[in-house]
Amino acid sequence: MTLHELTVEATEIRKALLTMIYHAKAGHIGGALSSTDLITALYFSVLNIDPANPAWKGRDYFILSKGHSVEPYLVALARRGFFPVEELSTFYRFGSRLIGHPNNQVPGIEMNTGALGHGLSIAVGMAIGLKKSQRMNRVFALMGDGELAEGSIWEAAMAASHYQLDNLVAIIDRNHLQISGSTEDVMTLEPLADRWKSFGWQVQEIDGNDMQQIVQTLGSAPFVQRKPSLVIAHTVKGKGVVAMENIAHWHHGVPDKALYESAMATFDRLQKELNNE
Repeated sequence: MTLHELTVEATEIRKALLTMIYHAKAGHIGGALSSTDLITALYFSVLNIDPANPAWKGRDYFILSKGHSVEPYLVALARRGFFPVEELSTFYRFGSRLIGHPNNQVPGIEMNTGALGHGLSIAVGMAIGLKKSQRMNRVFALMGDGELAEGSIWEAAMAASHYQLDNLVAIIDRNHLQISGSTEDVMTLEPLADRWKSFGWQVQEIDGNDMQQIVQTLGSAPFVQRKPSLVIAHTVKGKGVVAMENIAHWHHGVPDKALYESAMATFDRLQKELNNE
């Protein structure tokens, strides 16, 4: 896809996830919206995958460590062809495999996640296994900034550097908010880039809602040989819905009818503008 097409796709994904959460009356909308551009770029531009053969041995692996923000992940998988788009309407329903966190019964999902702080450890294990098997596949892991307070993240970070995992690309959705407020009030993370560099990672910082920066940066990974790569993606919590942007309440809030319709109208207008470009 072109950058323009990816931007259009991200708008479609935001509309779909908003609809899923509105009808389910549940979901983690703020982080879902902040990470939509990252997931769109991964699934429609960066990852080597085959929707017709999810278990293809040549595939890149993706772990959504911030598993509570599953909505754009599910939409991207459906729109990419891993399962029918119509199934998205079953989100959170009794008996559905589309639950509030990644479920590896869904084609394309490698691992159940959601207990925060575990995703990077899983990705490190995958990357080590691929290295030992002399396979060239890459492993991508998307973390939330709130989960960086977990000690398991830093144990995994040390291991990734120790084993020189240049087939591992970690991404932090740095929207600066978690369920209880500002990340810096809950547990100070800054200077974040310096901390990861001190653990032996090659670090790049980008605007995580700028499609061009995302594609260029992720497409260039690994950044150097014999080092794991980290992308700190500065994003806006609730991106695209002005009433939700940068407000901690929308970590898991559900829009009422008026806000839902207003947000959908905004996305419709944006689509028309993009289609006229």
